[in-house]
Amino acid sequence: MIDMVGIGPFVVLPLVIHTIGGPHFLWAWILGAVISLIDALVWSELGAAYPQAGGSYNFLKIAYGEKHWGKMVSFLYVWQTMIQAPLVVASGAIGFAQYASYLIPLEGWERKAVSGGVVILITLLLYRKIESIGRISILLWVCVLATLGWIIWGGLTGGTQAVSLALPAGESLSGLFGAGLGIASVKTIYCYLGYYNVCHLGGEIRNPSRNIPLSMLVSVVGIAALYLAMNWSVVSVIPWQEAQHSEFIISAVIERLYGSRAGTIATFMVLIVAFSSLFAVLLGYSRVPYAAAADGQFFRIFAKLHPTRQFPYVSLLFLGALGFGFSLLFRLSDVITAILAMRIVVQFIGQAIGLLLLHRRKQAAHFPFKMPLYPLPVLLAIAIWTFIFISTGWTFMLSGLTVIGLGIIVFIITARIRGQWPFEHTDQPVTPLVNPKKL
Repeated sequence: MIDMVGIGPFVVLPLVIHTIGGPHFLWAWILGAVISLIDALVWSELGAAYPQAGGSYNFLKIAYGEKHWGKMVSFLYVWQTMIQAPLVVASGAIGFAQYASYLIPLEGWERKAVSGGVVILITLLLYRKIESIGRISILLWVCVLATLGWIIWGGLTGGTQAVSLALPAGESLSGLFGAGLGIASVKTIYCYLGYYNVCHLGGEIRNPSRNIPLSMLVSVVGIAALYLAMNWSVVSVIPWQEAQHSEFIISAVIERLYGSRAGTIATFMVLIVAFSSLFAVLLGYSRVPYAAAADGQFFRIFAKLHPTRQFPYVSLLFLGALGFGFSLLFRLSDVITAILAMRIVVQFIGQAIGLLLLHRRKQAAHFPFKMPLYPLPVLLAIAIWTFIFISTGWTFMLSGLTVIGLGIIVFIITARIRGQWPFEHTDQPVTPLVNPKKL
């Protein structure tokens, strides 16, 4: 569950309320959890069947054919990661600056300076070989649980505002979709992302056929319960009409309950969560282009290791530089929407279609985990992700499709130059540029 919680829920909450424009914003969090659970079934089949490290990169390559279309689709996954990973970094940095404004009033360029400075600092801290982030993960999880627990307890003991999931007379969930539920769900899904990260470590998981699906199910249900309790508690203390305009809602709630000193402490806790999660995110993502390049399937420069410290410094610096730029250029709401728009087509929809292809080729006949009611969950996942993609809006849809289109062009050009599929009759194995095990 630790991979699912960073600063996201603390900055997204007001955005979701504002998008819905009413007290029924909790349905957006419920919908986000339902979507995550359905998609987790797709990940469960793939993760249990192919528990090697690499996650989506390997799933896509296997599902679409390792010697043919799988080469291009897995390339596109890494290609879009080069854009969406810095967007994730930027979202955390912007959120950090937003909460820092509670401690020191920051406006305009001052906030941008803080968000950009955070990205630079984290990149510098990561500019070395790091074997494990266990201690940082523990710190992050302790701060997350403490902050969520504090908010939930405060709402239970000090909340005075009435909160209800019940819809007004004459209103329905379909009406909520018209009121922005789909758009709001784009924001909540951003907070659930990470339920599948166990698949990236599949080779290290004992009994993956059981533990990978179980881990994802428990993670989504557990985090959904915490998110709902937190949101409920927040609007039981601060009316939703006020909460939707707060830039540091957690600090505001704690301050109202326990005073300004407590609000300051809560803010520091959120900042620790933001910084720690950014550290883990940039570290993890910097290994994706490196691994693909080392496998001979991405630009060779990203396979370079630091000559003395032996870490993928080119990949780290590239993602850090883009994250720095994005943190200066974009608003938080736009960054969050862009993250989903960049990932949905190749990773989520592409992966679901890939699972259908595996079943069609009978390769799934001996999968250790089989989802109930197949193929209904897969078809639902494809339909829902398509709906979410459309909900991001034309600007983000076109941006996401443009990135994919450019990726296809780049893949074709590089494949032509290197004489690889689809420009050869017999696919020759590509010798890895470096040994990934050295990392």
